[in-house]
Amino acid sequence: MTKRAAPVVLVATSGTGKTTLAHRLVHDHERYVFSVSATTRPPRSGEEDGVDYHFLTRQAFEDRVARGWFAEWASVHDRMYGTPRSELAAAASRGEHVVLDIDIQGARQIRAAVPDAKLIFVLPPSVDIMMARLTGRGTEEPADIARRLETALDELQAIPEFDYVVVNDDLDECLSEIRGIVEREEAPAPPEQDADGMRRRIVELLEGEYSAYRQDSE
Repeated sequence: MTKRAAPVVLVATSGTGKTTLAHRLVHDHERYVFSVSATTRPPRSGEEDGVDYHFLTRQAFEDRVARGWFAEWASVHDRMYGTPRSELAAAASRGEHVVLDIDIQGARQIRAAVPDAKLIFVLPPSVDIMMARLTGRGTEEPADIARRLETALDELQAIPEFDYVVVNDDLDECLSEIRGIVEREEAPAPPEQDADGMRRRIVELLEGEYSAYRQDSE
């Protein structure tokens, strides 16, 4: 058990299984929870304010940003989403770890707001396996995959900012490593994957079969 509950921040490239890991942590282990985020999008049928989300007007959200109400926030497709500091504090008082499935920018905000948060970067077993997962969905257009690959280049560059790196090759083993980090402060074995090598492989794909779909292509 940790001396003090702290947020668990999971960041990964697309096709790594980060969201599955986050949901398994919360559903399988009682000390892990999701926070109730705030958003400016309207409630969907059946959603309840304060349970599914804290639903705010854009002005109210921006006012809270200015007052430092959020530990992290972002604008996505003209909607704003954020994690209230109060949610993290309430979970910590109950001895619960809030699991945050967010991006690099959100992770940086959490590190500034909650210095004892556990920042964990999740790698795929290889770029080729990552690509198989992306293309296997059957929902990604080539331009979407190219965009995800370009984003992955920046994400892999940020790995030194993270406390720990794990590889999601086997889901149960990866979950066990994450719990070891959070609950016992056990550092996992260094991954065999070379992040620079993964970046070179992504560049090969972007300069090869996905070159026509790159955002900076003419």
